[in-house]
Amino acid sequence: MGGFFGVVSWKDCQPDLFYGTDYHSHLGTKRAGMAVVLPDGFKRVVRSIENAQFRSQFDGDLDALRSWAGVGVISDTDSQPLHVSSHLGEYVIVTVGAVRNLENLVRRVFASRRIHFAELGDGEVTPTEVVASLINQEESLEAGVAHVQEAVKGSCSLLILTKTGILAARDKWGRTPVIIGRKPGSYAVTIETCAFPNLGYEVDKELGPGEIVFLTPEGHEQRKPPGSKLQICAFLWVYYGYPASSYEGINVESARYRCGALLARRNPLDIDFVAGIPDSGVGHGLGYAAEAGIPYRRPFVKYTPTWARSFMPQNKDARDLVARMKLIPIRDLIEGKKILFCEDSIVRGTQLRDTVKRLFDVGALEVHMRPACPPLAYNCKFLNFSVSKSEWELAARSAVRDLEGDTLSDISAYTRWGTPEYQAVEDIIRRKLMLTSLKYQRLEDMVAAIGLPRERLCTYCWDGTEPSS
Repeated sequence: MGGFFGVVSWKDCQPDLFYGTDYHSHLGTKRAGMAVVLPDGFKRVVRSIENAQFRSQFDGDLDALRSWAGVGVISDTDSQPLHVSSHLGEYVIVTVGAVRNLENLVRRVFASRRIHFAELGDGEVTPTEVVASLINQEESLEAGVAHVQEAVKGSCSLLILTKTGILAARDKWGRTPVIIGRKPGSYAVTIETCAFPNLGYEVDKELGPGEIVFLTPEGHEQRKPPGSKLQICAFLWVYYGYPASSYEGINVESARYRCGALLARRNPLDIDFVAGIPDSGVGHGLGYAAEAGIPYRRPFVKYTPTWARSFMPQNKDARDLVARMKLIPIRDLIEGKKILFCEDSIVRGTQLRDTVKRLFDVGALEVHMRPACPPLAYNCKFLNFSVSKSEWELAARSAVRDLEGDTLSDISAYTRWGTPEYQAVEDIIRRKLMLTSLKYQRLEDMVAAIGLPRERLCTYCWDGTEPSS
């Protein structure tokens, strides 16, 4: 999942645009770009960030990006921003989300008008251009964005930079956050609130699900009211949200502390110390240690200068290599110790198995695992945070297949805490990972740690539930 940042200002917006976009790059995978309004049109710059940090790729472009308004994006796959000229005028668009019905939308666009697509990624039409084409079928940008919100299966939040300001829209169900910040003379809009503090912004407004607003240096105006049904992704707080960010007013790191504390209350254990698999397991581990009154230690340190996030590479061997090379064990802390690790989640389990083996090889007496969420049983239909090509790659699904084969259509008994089927899955995963013990977080405890009502959270990847239209 990527992120975006937009800014409108009475002064040069380039520094805020550059650094604000960069605060999203920990979530991105492929491309990054920025665009600004100039007196004679728009200036757009797009670069690859697959093998280089965001800031290093745009140093030479900054002088050309001085303006009063601009947008930036970290994109999973698309070359964004996209510069569009249509009957609605000239504009620049950036999108974040996952368009799961892309092929159907392409056919719909082709069938409705004489149109062509120019922005191709790996020979295929890009989601952002399809979204722009859907917008251009309507008689205003606002109507076009509303059309996109209804047409897209999955999610799509977006920013549209025009010559008079920025149109910002949150996806229909609010699966991704969109937040407006302000400081004297400037307004900004972002996915991550961690982009605000060091740039001097304070949170001014969080868009509701499906809401559309228009921003200028004078302020922001609502163009479409929010819907009543919120389904924000719960995994933001558990895993891929940035610790310094807050969504729906709830800070990520604080939610992780609460998650760890609830794990400790449910499953007390006689151990020497608690640790967190860095980085996203650290907050959970600190919460567990504080609640249990047990020391927190770092038996692994993470080497980050040259190693990317381990879930990003598409090739499994590359992912495993990154995960192994990045974590360096400390024998003095591990040898002869009973250790409990908190982890954000267990997805496939392949990297975790290698980590556990290394701990025992270095001399650990016991290795216990407490994931901060329930077993992942369904691939996400709404966002791009997983590269699993099949649900059977998921550790929980693999365990179900061991028990039932791969033809079972209803696995709900295996995802409900406390059932014999659930316990069987948990035990198979424990044995595969060579763990001394394994206890997953209960879904109700995870929801309580986040602090939103269950019906306002998307929990599809754990229980397969989704809202009706």
